Amino acid sequence: MQSFLDYYRNEVTFSTKDHPFSEDPKHVWVVTTFEDKWLLTVHSSRGIEFPGGKVEKGETAQDAAIREVYEETGGVVSTIHYVGQYRVQGKAETVIKNVYYAEVDHLDQKDSYMETQGPKLLKQLPDQIANQEAYSFIMKDLVLPLSISEVKRRFPSNTLM
Repeated sequence: MQSFLDYYRNEVTFSTKDHPFSEDPKHVWVVTTFEDKWLLTVHSSRGIEFPGGKVEKGETAQDAAIREVYEETGGVVSTIHYVGQYRVQGKAETVIKNVYYAEVDHLDQKDSYMETQGPKLLKQLPDQIANQEAYSFIMKDLVLPLSISEVKRRFPSNTLM
């Protein structure tokens, strides 16, 4: 378990253990790949980020992760794995998110990508991403490198790592 401050100076605790903060988290974030590239989305107000969002009533967190990838990128998930969970203790509320790693089989062209501008494929993530204005605050704390490190450890055959 690791604790640190996020972009907004909220306390974040990240763990790769099985649901250490909640068995029923209300948010998901999905580190996604497609054809040896990172599959991200461009959020209309936050910028470039991996897909994610809220768990809707009646769905599991994993179902929400698969749905969010499709809604925001058109990506059809072929495999998905739980990576970890993190808790953000904000000033107004506490948010708990499951982090998943998903591989996408294909991208569907869609008329709407919800609150995003659709898929963005990158061969590699930029160095010093925290200093890149085009990227969302979600990409600028330690959750990203910790998640990628765990994916690399568990799936060493991934060519992006």
